[in-house]
Amino acid sequence: MTDAHRSHRTAPASFRTRTRPGRRLIRGLLAATLAASALAVLPQTAQAATARQVERLDRGLISTHTSSGNLVSWRWLATDPDGVAFNIYRGTTKLNSSPLAASTNYFDSGAADSADYTVRAVVNGVEQASSEHALQFRSGYLDVPISPPTGGTTPDGVAYTYEANDAATGDLDGDGRLDLVLKWQPTNAKDNSQSGYTGNTILDGVRLDGTRLWRIDLGRNIRSGAHYTQFQVYDYDGDGRAEVAMKTADGTKDGAGAVIGDSSADYRNSSGYVLSGPEYLTMFDGRTGTAMGTVDYVPARGTVSSWGDSYGNRVDRFLAGTAYLDGARPSLIMARGYYTRTVIAAWDWRNGRFTRRWTFDTNSSTNAGKGYDGQGNHALSIADVDADGKDEIIYGAMTVDDNGAGLWTTKLGHGDAAHLGDLDPSRPGLEYFKVSEDKSKPGSWMADARTGQILWQTASGADNGRGVAGDIHAGSPGAEAWSSSDTTLRSATGTALGREPSSTNFLSWWDGDTVRELLDGTHIDKYGTSGDTRLLTGSGVSSNNTTKATPALSGDVLGDWREEVVWRTSDNRALRIYATPHQTGTRITTLLHDTQYRTALAWQNTAYNQPPHPGFFIGAGMPTPPRPTVYTP
Repeated sequence: MTDAHRSHRTAPASFRTRTRPGRRLIRGLLAATLAASALAVLPQTAQAATARQVERLDRGLISTHTSSGNLVSWRWLATDPDGVAFNIYRGTTKLNSSPLAASTNYFDSGAADSADYTVRAVVNGVEQASSEHALQFRSGYLDVPISPPTGGTTPDGVAYTYEANDAATGDLDGDGRLDLVLKWQPTNAKDNSQSGYTGNTILDGVRLDGTRLWRIDLGRNIRSGAHYTQFQVYDYDGDGRAEVAMKTADGTKDGAGAVIGDSSADYRNSSGYVLSGPEYLTMFDGRTGTAMGTVDYVPARGTVSSWGDSYGNRVDRFLAGTAYLDGARPSLIMARGYYTRTVIAAWDWRNGRFTRRWTFDTNSSTNAGKGYDGQGNHALSIADVDADGKDEIIYGAMTVDDNGAGLWTTKLGHGDAAHLGDLDPSRPGLEYFKVSEDKSKPGSWMADARTGQILWQTASGADNGRGVAGDIHAGSPGAEAWSSSDTTLRSATGTALGREPSSTNFLSWWDGDTVRELLDGTHIDKYGTSGDTRLLTGSGVSSNNTTKATPALSGDVLGDWREEVVWRTSDNRALRIYATPHQTGTRITTLLHDTQYRTALAWQNTAYNQPPHPGFFIGAGMPTPPRPTVYTP
């Protein structure tokens, strides 16, 4: 299923041109409590023996102010020695009496919110160079200033403005500090099932100090909504800077002002859908926003009705991700369709050009009739499910192997949410929890991620729209799972445990223990068997994506291994990053260097956003966490 499909061969002849990185394209270029004995946890090993390319990161040092002082936290990098320790300085004063080796946070009691901190690694007793200065979360959060695009009016006279929507993270400029890529969505954005014109979709590259590096306008021929634009931010070519990939069209304007294709083309029909005209895939330079290379989008839409309807709903259901298909370097995954036909294309970006690694098509002679069609979710997952060192694409109720061949399908159909991780650490490998939309199918199920074998399931009879799996309750081994159509919290083996959590949405490692918390809307809660406890309520912020109530981004972006949450302020003038104020005695390598977790951060923005899970178990009774085998450019 391999085809050497190169950009200069597939781009229309009029657009064949240079695609060297950094070269500006001319206009028209297309280019909790638990006895240790109660949890039989299998030994955890590092990732594949082959080192994987990851970001070269700074310490991510932050200072989070509380009424009692400052919590200072930083990253333990996968490239650090196992025995590394740290000294923490306020100004020129060292605060610790002996190097800190048990955790990567320090509480400076009574310190002012303006206190200036650095940290220095200690290797074999020798203190290393100083880190960057800490980012100051003076009110418990850090505001990243943003500027909304100017609104407009659609051809049918409807005015719209812009709201900050989903975000992704990556080192756009190569300085070791993560930046943000923000999608701006017009207030008239549509679900695919809804007719009507929309404003343009716009993306910004933003440093954490608010400096805008670039703005990309996808133009009138990319409709706005959760299912249309899935963007990936990752260093695909190993040059130390993240690239940005997304679907484009005639009239897309890159970060340098160059237009892709025909700037005057307008393919919108009277219902606001775009069902004709060329479709492209473009790789943008993360530092400048310049389009570096463009190819035809795979798959082409072809006949609209062949995707499940004739008016334009199912044909434009797109998913995207990033996967280590060769076990060492990241590849781009772009996909179309999940209700009926599904096509997934894997691309490499090397030496300034696209090469298509393989294409998986449920309609192909190899896959037709095997039950791979109609299995997709409104999101995907990426992980090495068969432990061969290479990643697979878990696409709803089916999985595609690293080589583009079908691996397994449960034939249990479409759903809205799924979670992939070491959910039951007492058994080997990873597990996969999914909910079902089809009332004739199990409402939810847990499977062996290697084979798709169903481990347990719940009753059918409802369109089960929400589901979550994670270790939120220390009183039960492994992860718990729950869903909106079930009436109980379930153990990793499917046993009913009692009261369900108050939300069925996102997750966050927020307080000091290894049990995960509940993230929903603009607050974080801790699960309890008799009721949940509010740990954080965001101030002056809003969640995204209507009833989905998701943050712009959530994950281990800064500080130690705990997770930050990024919401937009209600006036859309800042991205407000909240960091935990709680100390922890647990030390875990930054989750950014666990590639299953890191790629999950990259695909988090895809359609119906889902929280990230690492490739190993974090929770009550966990053993010493593994250290990844990685290298940095």
